Amino acid sequence: MIFWMAIAEFLCGALMFSYWLGKLARKNLKQVGDGNPGAFNLWQAAGYRWGLAGILLDVLKGYVPLVFLVESGVLGWGYGMTVVAAAPILGHAFSPFLKFKGGKTIAVTFGVWSALTRFEAALAYAVILAVLLAAFSFYKNGKYASREADGFQVVAGMALLSVYLMSVGAPRAIWGVWLVNLLVLAYANRRAIRMFLTGRGGQLPRSGDGVTL
Repeated sequence: MIFWMAIAEFLCGALMFSYWLGKLARKNLKQVGDGNPGAFNLWQAAGYRWGLAGILLDVLKGYVPLVFLVESGVLGWGYGMTVVAAAPILGHAFSPFLKFKGGKTIAVTFGVWSALTRFEAALAYAVILAVLLAAFSFYKNGKYASREADGFQVVAGMALLSVYLMSVGAPRAIWGVWLVNLLVLAYANRRAIRMFLTGRGGQLPRSGDGVTL
């Protein structure tokens, strides 16, 4: 049962709505910005209406199936839940519909944590990211830092979410989801993190050279 739920969740996460919406808008997201086939590049390429639609669909694919499984009691709080809840994140990052080169999983991450914690952890993560963004903006005198800084903040924010999980006494299965999520975010943003830490700026490489929301 857990196996089939995990497969279904993986395939839900693998649905690359933003990339397909880009196709409808006659935009190839792999040729926009850093080549990320996700909602933020869709926003940049086709405008905020398309971008908001992509974000909403990516959040919902992480939220709707999982919240049904959690709230209905079909999915318990054992380690099987870790596998099922992490599956849509992995599906988005390694989508078979894009030759296993998916997105950075930010929107689907919010969907998964909203389903698991009734929005509490997702809100905590959003607050952490807002604080990090404000800190970087202050350091840069109000200027936008860089895509590399954005990637670093996304991963650092997930690491800092552990403080919230400790404060609420999250069960071990939830910690398993957090660990998988952290590792996937770190992998998807590995080039941005390396550039940020080494101080080597410049445009990030395009998709087709690894995982690229």
